[in-house]
Amino acid sequence: MNLFQSFAADVKAALASLPETAALSAEALARVSVEPPRDASHGDLATNAAMVLAKDVKLNPRTLAEKLADQLLSSGRYVKIDVAGPGFINATLPPSAYLDVLRAVLKSGADFGRSGMGQGRKVNVEYVSANPTGPMHIGHGRGAVYGDALANLLNVAGWDVTREYYINDAGAQVDVLARSAFHRYREALGRDVGPVGEGLYPGDYLVPVGQQLAQEFGDALEQLPESEWLPKVRRAAIEAMMAMIREDLAAIDVRHDVFFSEASLQQKNAPGGDKVAAAIADFTERGLIYQGRVPPPKSQKDEDWEDREQALFRATDFGDDVDRPLLKSDGSYTYFASDIAYHKSKFERGFAQMIDVWGADHGGYVKRMQAAVRAATANQGALEVRLCQLVKLMRNGEPVKMSKRAGDFITLRDVIDELDEQGGAGRGRDCLRFMMLDRKNDQELEFDLAKVLEQSKDNPVFYVQYAHARTSSVLRQAQAAFVTPIADAEMTAAELSLLTDEAQIALLRLIAQYPRLVEQAAVSREPHRVVFYLYDLASAFHGLWNKGKDLPDLRFINNDDRKGTLAKLALVKATKTVIANGLAILGVSAPEEMR
Repeated sequence: MNLFQSFAADVKAALASLPETAALSAEALARVSVEPPRDASHGDLATNAAMVLAKDVKLNPRTLAEKLADQLLSSGRYVKIDVAGPGFINATLPPSAYLDVLRAVLKSGADFGRSGMGQGRKVNVEYVSANPTGPMHIGHGRGAVYGDALANLLNVAGWDVTREYYINDAGAQVDVLARSAFHRYREALGRDVGPVGEGLYPGDYLVPVGQQLAQEFGDALEQLPESEWLPKVRRAAIEAMMAMIREDLAAIDVRHDVFFSEASLQQKNAPGGDKVAAAIADFTERGLIYQGRVPPPKSQKDEDWEDREQALFRATDFGDDVDRPLLKSDGSYTYFASDIAYHKSKFERGFAQMIDVWGADHGGYVKRMQAAVRAATANQGALEVRLCQLVKLMRNGEPVKMSKRAGDFITLRDVIDELDEQGGAGRGRDCLRFMMLDRKNDQELEFDLAKVLEQSKDNPVFYVQYAHARTSSVLRQAQAAFVTPIADAEMTAAELSLLTDEAQIALLRLIAQYPRLVEQAAVSREPHRVVFYLYDLASAFHGLWNKGKDLPDLRFINNDDRKGTLAKLALVKATKTVIANGLAILGVSAPEEMR
């Protein structure tokens, strides 16, 4: 049950009933918003309809607002409709409206807040996609958590979501990986190989790969030229790295539906042949490629740039700043060419809507990729890119710089293991996921390993989870307090009109906002809104709990007043349900008890 959705429908019906506004276009109506008033004393719902439509119908905003107010009030669903300032409309609901929401929460349970907004449309969310050259670092963790929570959010809001990981298993970086693994292979054979060579990956995480190769091949690989051992070692190293990455992702409950190989795009013998060549051929046939030169990058390094006459994609025709090369001087594909073919494959798999989650260091790549998607799909597909800013890892306010496994960066697994060790099994996942979403994705984030384990109001993950555990405790105590156990049906049928205290009403109002919150967060691609909402909801619940210490009438359980207890327990259970539903979007557990 969505009060804001219902009010929006009433506003549109009122607009349709007025001669002045009956012919407004869908584009004009899309500018109308419905939200809670900034000041709760102004009512329950507010709309800007008169403010944004007055110019279209050549009316003074306040005049139009008064006409709409009369129409809305005549529906009989509102206690009061006020026109404020130059033309804002505020509506006050009868108390029964919130009690209906409470009953809807109890009835819907885990489905409360689900929306049909997405209308079952397919969307591909690609996230993480870390190069398979080593363990994931803490920055990858932020993209993983953000992408996964966004996918959860879109699913709850009614989209058909596919979660995808793009394996960058073609190109120079995986050849470097193979040479690094070969060094560890010779080391495992007992050869005097010395330190890892410059330009290779030095981390100890490749030691097991070398040992595995030695066990499988003995010294046979040493007898082969590089052109023969390189593919074998590369394949083994990529498989080992991807197994490690999957394991690290599983530790924070991140799982993908599709793992797509970049190398598969360039396999001439695969079904459909070389898809990168096919994408370039398609662009050539459509006149989107010409021979020319591109200027050097102004500020940041562009690995595809070469100062020569070359095949250029007319990216500027599709919104980019410059045209882009697709082939290197040796005839191999640029990274951009492979990325075009990859996103073209997404479209061919039925995804007109694509969302990519990238690190902030890829911000300069956004325009060209969006231009490429528009070109590759003949403007039928669209790419959104969400950038995740850096994570500053701290411990008691001091930067953390060293890794146990990688040496030169902090691995995701190091963080999870430390939090699990200090806070108990599962704390690493919960703390990391919740706190990675405590800021908007495009803002830098400080993650303090000590502070996320504090049991205080200042630690939001503890504060929200404790609210859920506290609701569970109340419900357990209630069962023990009465001779006749309290059934769910009895709570649903409770006399909810007994909930009249301002703290109870404030909690009810917050619960009623949850369905709108889900839709707004999905549209804006901002799962951090769920974090902020849950903190506010937990705060309101804890506040009501504390108020009951001083006012016995507000205590959740009164053995002498079963009727009043039932009404309050209904509110407690609804709070528990909404917190659990919100935590599920974040991928964070909802504990029944906390010690």
